[in-house]
Amino acid sequence: MDYASPPIALIAVGLAMAAGVYLIAVLDRSIAVLVGAGRWTWRGAIVGPIRSAALLLVQRRRTTERPDSPGWTLAPALLTGLAAVALAMVPIGPDMAAADPSTGFVVFSAAIVFVMIAVFLHGWSPNSALAMHGAYRFGAQALSFQIPFLLAMLATALPAESLSIVDIVDAQEPLWNVVRQPLGLPLYLVVGVAVSFWGPLNLPDASDLAGGTSVEDSGVARLLWKSARAAMLVAVAAMGAAGFLGGWWGPWLPGPVWMVIKAVALLTLLLVAGHLLPRVRIQRFVVIAWVILIPLALVNIFVSGALLL
Repeated sequence: MDYASPPIALIAVGLAMAAGVYLIAVLDRSIAVLVGAGRWTWRGAIVGPIRSAALLLVQRRRTTERPDSPGWTLAPALLTGLAAVALAMVPIGPDMAAADPSTGFVVFSAAIVFVMIAVFLHGWSPNSALAMHGAYRFGAQALSFQIPFLLAMLATALPAESLSIVDIVDAQEPLWNVVRQPLGLPLYLVVGVAVSFWGPLNLPDASDLAGGTSVEDSGVARLLWKSARAAMLVAVAAMGAAGFLGGWWGPWLPGPVWMVIKAVALLTLLLVAGHLLPRVRIQRFVVIAWVILIPLALVNIFVSGALLL
């Protein structure tokens, strides 16, 4: 399989991330209005996110006493870079991939694991009690979701007998993994929301901490952090479409179109859940992860392996 040259691949991933972040802003604003029984308008949905971003760009940046300035600047860049690496592993067609090494599954999983470092750095750097509290929350959250996340993803590699994402999608031509492994997609989506700390699992930046790790953010810094979180959600949805919904496989429409449709559908589902489900307390999430999610992920992978024997 031939891949795009590095400059073209970087541009393609960057454009995909930018489009995904803007789409999330539009969908999230629209869903919030509809759930709140408000009046939805095209102008508010399309122009609203641009206006909000412009206001943040001209807002003065807040500072704190003796912050770790380099770390504070690096955190959103690191999270954005990890989202870009994760998204680069997702092919949108059999011959359309920014990168798909033979161990693409491992690279994607490593990017997810390192999210904990970016979030902890973001909470540590401002030298603020609430921000640090949010960082420690995500540490407990990440240690709890990483095992079920890896197990849910590993089950998708079993039918393909490969760690290449292209091979995992190709193996779904006769039957999508969401049918083979009915537990896999729900588990993946739960931990995917936890990875991007969105909606009911937005624990490190929760309102009870006045914003958590982002409590001291303002202006460009806040815009970059919010965009990085949205970019990670885009990567999670794209991999969910590739790993569980057959990727580019589908009737009538071109493969890349199917890939985009499936990823947008998962994004919409996650955003709707974020507005309809209450935020879970960190203590309860840790218990649920270790007592329920990990056993279910083990059952999922054992059953998937047994069906292949």
